[in-house]
Amino acid sequence: MADVRSLPVPEGLEGERIDAALARLFGLSRGRAADIIAAGDVLLDGREVAKSDRVHGGAWLEVTLPPPPTAPVPVAEPVPGMGILYEDDDIVVVDKPVGVAAHPTTGWTGPTVLGGLLGAGHTVATSGAAERQGIVHRLDANTTGAMVVAKSEVAYSRLKRAFKERTVDKRYQALVQGHPDPFRGTVDAPIDRHPSGDGRFAVVAGGKPSITHYDTVEAFRAATLLDIDLETGRTHQIRVHMSAIRHPCVGDMAYGADPTLAARLGLRRQWLHAVRLGFEHPTRGERVEFESPYPEDLARALEIVQAES
Repeated sequence: MADVRSLPVPEGLEGERIDAALARLFGLSRGRAADIIAAGDVLLDGREVAKSDRVHGGAWLEVTLPPPPTAPVPVAEPVPGMGILYEDDDIVVVDKPVGVAAHPTTGWTGPTVLGGLLGAGHTVATSGAAERQGIVHRLDANTTGAMVVAKSEVAYSRLKRAFKERTVDKRYQALVQGHPDPFRGTVDAPIDRHPSGDGRFAVVAGGKPSITHYDTVEAFRAATLLDIDLETGRTHQIRVHMSAIRHPCVGDMAYGADPTLAARLGLRRQWLHAVRLGFEHPTRGERVEFESPYPEDLARALEIVQAES
């Protein structure tokens, strides 16, 4: 059942875009606020508005909030191409292919790591929300590589703590456009949702602290292969930070990559791969490390870049 809210605009929101004001007032994402506005469910002093309209203190706001979306449910079906790098009673380390999300989310209809594991007969921890059971960290749907999932409850709690305390070694490699200067460096810039509300993220004042360390593996004529160590784990962090220093991941058109270069290399997604994952085993206490080889599309693109240099 829809929820109708009527209230005056607080003085503290004077001059804000209405989509941003709704997001702050009702705890919505900017994208969801924009959808509600586009549906005609927002009136400001009795008239419909566009998402870019500005509000002024004391104006009367009427909002019809849709019912909250129901939590998506994992679909247990095997995922073609998803390999297992390691498995025991506590953890399973998967080699995630392209086009696979970590777990179900509203709006995602494709395959998931969680659903793939369940569909192949693997058990996972029951801790966490139903749609994220066993998931202790995530990779973007179009980022490939090593990802650990908890199978036991003790593994879930200890791995969640390890990721929170940043004791997990997450290593990525990215092929970025051009040549970063310096060749080895750190990007320390806060990240939050992009002001456009289109699902992207951006470096935003007041965003969550985000730190990315990078080191050059090899420089080519048109691009540079980087080894990347994440100190924090924000959504799209590497993609956002590389774009922010004007060296987006090759093929990452959402963050400013050159479509001509991507087409020449046969890339339909960002060249970004989780190559290594190391952490203290949650029950044995020993340090374990897992590696994922480049998938076919990234390996082929890298060969072309090397041949052109």
